[in-house]
Amino acid sequence: MGTGGERTGKPCCAPAANRCAAPPSAAQGQGPKTLPPLCAIPGGTALLGTDHPMIPDDREAPLRRKRVKPFRMMETAVTNALFAEFVEDTGFVTEAERFGWSYVFHLDAARDAPGVPGAEWWRRVDGADWRRIHGPGSENVWSEDHPVVHISWNDAKALAQWAGGRLPTEAEWEHAARGGLGDVRYPWGDAEPDDTDHLPCNIWQGRFPDHNTGADGYRGTAPARSFAPNGYGLYNMVGNTWEWTAEPFKLRSLKKRLKGHHGNQPRSKLMKGGSFLCHKSYCYRYRIAARTGTSADTSTAHQGVRLVFP
Repeated sequence: MGTGGERTGKPCCAPAANRCAAPPSAAQGQGPKTLPPLCAIPGGTALLGTDHPMIPDDREAPLRRKRVKPFRMMETAVTNALFAEFVEDTGFVTEAERFGWSYVFHLDAARDAPGVPGAEWWRRVDGADWRRIHGPGSENVWSEDHPVVHISWNDAKALAQWAGGRLPTEAEWEHAARGGLGDVRYPWGDAEPDDTDHLPCNIWQGRFPDHNTGADGYRGTAPARSFAPNGYGLYNMVGNTWEWTAEPFKLRSLKKRLKGHHGNQPRSKLMKGGSFLCHKSYCYRYRIAARTGTSADTSTAHQGVRLVFP
């Protein structure tokens, strides 16, 4: 399967849930006892996008320049440990828990879980949430040092309010991911990951969506602090889990073919970074300039969040 399949706009990354209910209330509580390490990201001229797009329908091009102020960013995605503290402090209930289901990758889901038309590798699993990432009975998969998943955009906003931070803009996210290297494809430079020898991040190796060799050491999420950090000290800016941003996902296109794309829905929010399910043969979105979106109430087994602070 070539990358041409991806250009059709199929929802490889997160089928929109569109569960259409009021978002959860803003969190109340004391905030985290101790914030995880924060990396200082210098202000200046940020690069955004690319002049060499791989998925043109996602509007990765052109390369633009945008001024950003200095900020701090969590060195890792939000972990299960931090999210558990948030829940304990506030009593917060995620949207996956409120609705009673979330999306799980087919290799991890029960055989009788219903599939998603057009993205058959996703299954709607009753009882899947941030504690039970594959559904009921999967509590043993949960680990404090892994990134929290099954987090919707609405959940991420509530978490940010409690922590005293916010979600990054797309320009801030890309500026941080580049790690001071400039116009590069990945946080480490331009060297392309492969299935055998160069394994700098947690993505899919093998034949998607049926066989993952786990050559990088993981078939699911990796610990949030794993692989080498980039030049700003940030871990897993690509691969492992998708990360929500503050912005809507807009394609700025009037093409009829794109009208039905998940990113053109009014409530769609932008995600960056790709995940452990990305592979060049289909979802080539673990590049810095890559982007996708889905509805604000969607949650899946590979969606997380990383916060920024003043």
